[in-house]
Amino acid sequence: MPSVTIDRDDCISCGVCWTSCPEFFEESPEDGYSKVVDEYMTSGDPARGEAPDDLEDCVQDAADGCPVEIIHVS
Repeated sequence: MPSVTIDRDDCISCGVCWTSCPEFFEESPEDGYSKVVDEYMTSGDPARGEAPDDLEDCVQDAADGCPVEIIHVS
């Protein structure tokens, strides 16, 4: 299961991640930045999550498409 982190402080709210992988990423209603959906969030941190194996390609595509390269998959 891939671990995902988002450097939310550097997010530009472009929407690439939540458009390309809405099953895992969404726009935060509080600040407009990208966040991990509640289902996959770890420790209540909107910047950290664990992606199920069936979403690995989707999450990686979102990370690869991020223009400011703030999504990290390991």
